[in-house]
Amino acid sequence: MAVTDRRLIRETNFGLTGKLFRISWIYTLLLCALASVGYVALYSAAGGSPEPYAARHILRFAFGLGLMLCIAMVDIRFIARLAWPTYALGVALLVLVLRMGHVGKGAQRWIELGGTQWQPSEFMKIALVLALASWFHRASWERMGNPLFLIPPAIATLVPVALILKEPNLGTAVITAVVGGAVFLAAGMRWWKVILIVAAIGGGLPMAYNHLHDYQRARIDTFMNPESDPLGAGYNIIQSKIALGSGGMWGKGFLQGTQGKLNFLPEKQTDFIFTMLAEEFGLVGSLAVMGLLCLIVIGGTIIALRCRHQFGRLVAVGITTNFFMYAFVNIAMVMGAIPVGGVPLPLVSHGGSAMIMVMIGMGLLMSVHVHRDAEFGDGRDEI
Repeated sequence: MAVTDRRLIRETNFGLTGKLFRISWIYTLLLCALASVGYVALYSAAGGSPEPYAARHILRFAFGLGLMLCIAMVDIRFIARLAWPTYALGVALLVLVLRMGHVGKGAQRWIELGGTQWQPSEFMKIALVLALASWFHRASWERMGNPLFLIPPAIATLVPVALILKEPNLGTAVITAVVGGAVFLAAGMRWWKVILIVAAIGGGLPMAYNHLHDYQRARIDTFMNPESDPLGAGYNIIQSKIALGSGGMWGKGFLQGTQGKLNFLPEKQTDFIFTMLAEEFGLVGSLAVMGLLCLIVIGGTIIALRCRHQFGRLVAVGITTNFFMYAFVNIAMVMGAIPVGGVPLPLVSHGGSAMIMVMIGMGLLMSVHVHRDAEFGDGRDEI
């Protein structure tokens, strides 16, 4: 038997202890560091108190961390078998939330489970990644060039995007579409097809604008000219920019941010948490947080590159893209680079369903890393 074959057998048949050793504890520490930043920010958002945000935040993260480690122990091949049932469950939950979901701030995005509110759209993004990874796992380069082969996964992507838009939740719908597109690209979809799709979307934007809800159109109009309504639709982004600029190089100091402390800064514990950090810790602190986010994205990319099987690679790409889009959209939003939308900063903003779903995604990513040498027995394991 070849040395490579013996190594594969040894590395794909290890017990619980072996799996624990294979977990990337450095990556886990990066996640803990980011959650600690969230604790500090939420402590400040409450005026220097662990209640009501920071204490819940750290408890949710502790639960999510345990959940992540448990998922990391699950064989990635077993997860692959659950991909499409998980997708079906996600679609069913999206339909359920449209029929009997909780309405808040003009949108119907939440369902009540166990006395808490959950957003099925967050679960759907992970389910979509698993389903697409399962579909493309056995796809050869030739099959990826066949448009007919791409129709089923395209429909599988458009269905949840349409249901999320119906809630309405434009920000999450866009992120879901981008995550799906990233998996398509990683699976080998031709670039010219991507360019055609992007061009078609760009051409349809004026028509799409006319079908947006009034508050969504107001966000876009405000993005173009926030000073047109400084006390109404433009208030949030104007106050955010003031807070960002007032932090300077080193910031005003912990608990010394005036925009947040005097409640000028809206939604400082959720959507605009990064703005509050920038005001108190300045440009240096902001870059440190962004650097930490980048390290997590780079770590996820390395996990994808090191994985020997296509399913794991695509799952890692999808989960990492989802995390990146969370961070990119939130930070770009509070800077005024894109229209304001309800997208939290991962592991930093206050919020239960987003936190748990991010950690479930990280658990899948860690399972890919732990079982990176697993053999699926279908001839598609090697690059």
